Amino acid sequence: MNSITAVILTFNESLHLQRCIESIFPLTKNIVVVDSFSTDDTVDIARRCGANILQRAWQNNHSVQFNWALSQLPASTEWVFRIDADEILTTVLIDEIKQTLLTINSSIVGLQCIRKMVFQGSLLKYGGMGGTRTLRLFRFGHGRSESRWMDEHIKLDGQSLNLSGAIIDNNLQSLEWWRAKHENYAKREAVDLLNLKYHFSASDSVASQAVVSQLSLKRKIKEKIYARLPKGLRSMAYFMYRYILLGGFLDDANGRSFHRLQGYWYRNLADHNVAQVERYKQEHGVDIKTAITHVLGITV
Repeated sequence: MNSITAVILTFNESLHLQRCIESIFPLTKNIVVVDSFSTDDTVDIARRCGANILQRAWQNNHSVQFNWALSQLPASTEWVFRIDADEILTTVLIDEIKQTLLTINSSIVGLQCIRKMVFQGSLLKYGGMGGTRTLRLFRFGHGRSESRWMDEHIKLDGQSLNLSGAIIDNNLQSLEWWRAKHENYAKREAVDLLNLKYHFSASDSVASQAVVSQLSLKRKIKEKIYARLPKGLRSMAYFMYRYILLGGFLDDANGRSFHRLQGYWYRNLADHNVAQVERYKQEHGVDIKTAITHVLGITV
């Protein structure tokens, strides 16, 4: 079978890392942990589990860090599997990948799986979260992370196949930790929205890839429609779409909380950040990059 290298980006992931690595072992023992100088025992866990360890200071966003990780892999690498430390592979997906790689056509350069999410102990089933597609496995040299501050995906230079197996996102941290993380994410989401308007950074979106996929179509809708809606209105419209039309209200109490927080609160906070940056730009007569740095504390 074609060899696979799994890449995990980490910073203080001692709570999740061993679980993640152990879920990967049935697929591959070739695991590379790219650590941003964790202050807990993440590196010790990675070493104890037999992973190859690279360390590099965090450089603004996941895209930069992951693409750097790709540049460190040997030329003999065949396939790359990208997985987050708080995710686990299901046995169904592992078996499906093994069988697919035995007979895969050389024109196929990526495999998309299903991504499911557990929030505060509850598996989400509705609101568009019950089985979204994500591209995690690709031929080395045929994919890179798109240039974004948030919600980055792998951009392919060829065709992909859809698998039915799932990867499970199951973060075990507290709700307070989740809230604080998403406050930071809302700043980064604001930078992406501002970049679509002011074009201050190069963009390499999956929306522009040659082969249309669910991922590229969703990104195109976000960039061409969602981002052009009035601030505040778009976050409410998106929430209603997920909560009502996609049935988010059918999830349990934890699931409904997730849809309210991630589907509305987080995106509304991003809109407030956008408005704050634009107000500062206008009031102080500075360029958009300076306003972003002052208001959000992010250097672009």
